[in-house]
Amino acid sequence: MADLEWLIRMKNALDYMESKMTEPMRIEDVARVAHVSPFHFQRMFSMLTGVTVADYIRKRRLTLAAQELAISKIRVLDVALKYGYDSPEAFAKAFRKAHGLTPSAAREPGVQLKAFPRLSFHLSLKGDQEMEYKIVEKAAFTVIGKSMEVTTRDGENFRRIPEFWNECNADGTSDKLIQLGTDPNWLGICMGMDMEKELLSYWIAVEGTPETNPEGYETAVVPAASWAVFTSVGPMPHAIQQVWQRIFQEWFPGTGYEHTGGPEFELYPPGDPSAEDYVCEVWIPVMKK
Repeated sequence: MADLEWLIRMKNALDYMESKMTEPMRIEDVARVAHVSPFHFQRMFSMLTGVTVADYIRKRRLTLAAQELAISKIRVLDVALKYGYDSPEAFAKAFRKAHGLTPSAAREPGVQLKAFPRLSFHLSLKGDQEMEYKIVEKAAFTVIGKSMEVTTRDGENFRRIPEFWNECNADGTSDKLIQLGTDPNWLGICMGMDMEKELLSYWIAVEGTPETNPEGYETAVVPAASWAVFTSVGPMPHAIQQVWQRIFQEWFPGTGYEHTGGPEFELYPPGDPSAEDYVCEVWIPVMKK
């Protein structure tokens, strides 16, 4: 069973990460344990858990560091170095952000510390609802739009992207872009996803041509790819969020496909996004393992 095999691989990767909390850790080595590419592992991990791999490792290390400070007399400097920090200052800054107090204060009797528990994955056997998709071969295409760089740390992208859409709708950007596009569909594109730095470039865009005058907007080329296309039916954003969840919880583990690491996007046709019958799509670049 593909789902069970994927579950075992993810468990092995978590075990590996936990065993390396006091050592240098390369994402390439973690992904190798899961038998997938570094990008695919990080994308799957963040979609399944709600935290990035880097954030998970950071929070686990700070949890273990706090526990060690609370029960031992080890020097703060030694704890900082043990858990991968180059200086006491960098460690103190990260520790204060995670626990709300200094490393030294963690030693005080009765002090409250925050613990980020070790994650575990469980197999959920659903099978009551088929997941329809199609594979589309699409040549490279030009997009015209407006972009912003956003961090994925602490779920900041989930807050900023809806705000970005509200801003573009309010100032007329969305309507102006549609006038420039070759079809009436808006695209919400995640480009340049850097899992290590926890950054991505998010675009609100339309498909254009190389000859289109962008009229002051940005342009980019989305490379040719094989795309897995999934349809969402229902009011935004709940319906499409469920589709994303099922893609990473059910579709990827149950198929022989892997994310290529290229741009991915949502396609929004004209209509009422709050309607029960609103139809939009998720496009993910994939390759066979």
